[in-house]
Amino acid sequence: MEKLLGKNLADLRQIVLEEGLPKFAAGQIAQWLYVKKVSTIDQMTNLSKQAREKLSEKYGIGHIAPCEVICSADGTKKYAFPAADGKNIEAVMIPDGDRSTLCVSSQVGCKMGCVFCMTGRQGFHGNLSAAEIISQFLNVEESDSLTNTVFMGMGEPLDNWENVKRAIEILTADWGFGWSPKRITLSSIGVIPKLKEFLDQTRCHLAISIHTPFPEQRGELMPIQRRYNIEDVVNLIKQYDFTGQRRVSFEYTMFAGVNDSKRHADALVMLLKGLECRINLIRFHEIPDSPLRCAPTPVMEAFRDRLNRGGITTTIRASRGEDILAACGMLAGKKY
Repeated sequence: MEKLLGKNLADLRQIVLEEGLPKFAAGQIAQWLYVKKVSTIDQMTNLSKQAREKLSEKYGIGHIAPCEVICSADGTKKYAFPAADGKNIEAVMIPDGDRSTLCVSSQVGCKMGCVFCMTGRQGFHGNLSAAEIISQFLNVEESDSLTNTVFMGMGEPLDNWENVKRAIEILTADWGFGWSPKRITLSSIGVIPKLKEFLDQTRCHLAISIHTPFPEQRGELMPIQRRYNIEDVVNLIKQYDFTGQRRVSFEYTMFAGVNDSKRHADALVMLLKGLECRINLIRFHEIPDSPLRCAPTPVMEAFRDRLNRGGITTTIRASRGEDILAACGMLAGKKY
């Protein structure tokens, strides 16, 4: 049965046309799906009973309830949702004062193979549909109080751009969630063709995973570097205006003795020179069978201070949910 969730207004207009319903019913259905967040077609009470019965013959809503919820000591919550072939995907809800940020997944696993990431270790098992992406927003306990989201969960969002783009449309449209694009951040390792489409077609914030300014070393950590050079990624980003409300940041996970030297900091300053941006330094969360270790806190602080002196606003991101394997690079769809 086809899902209504994930449909945009044009899709819904086509559906009501095919089913012989009034044209205005498309807007009504959108409101039930994305504003009132109903879980059954029968709850769409301003549609006639006959219309609801007709829709129910072909369509379901498409909500997917979590199969597991784990709470961290710091208040972070990890939701596991069933996906294809018996796999799970995970979304993480991060409370922070009056903010509630949902970190959503866009793929089952990931094909990018970054050596420091648990998600990449499980391989790639498929793209999530727009329905499966939006369902994460609707099926966490905090659904009605979410203030922000980051496409920073399992998978590379730009490797599933068509479905992620549709999800962003639903999140920002007045017939959908009605969110400002400023509430949305997309995190990518730099898939250049789709990155350009994202920058051209949305006003959402951007976060780029960089992890080292040196191309050869980045290729060892992140195979995508061999296809899309980080210098080309940065040069593309420099063509866009980030001096206003739209922001670009660079995520930099720090590995002891690998990418934490003064030389790395100075090369970062040179690479990003002239770009209005910030750098988030991330503590590496150790994963099984990896020789990588997190840089010591004093080293991270010295690295941060050197970047700030170089003119790039830099902060050390607080780790959240590490005790439940919900921190950066730890999502894997199963327990370890």
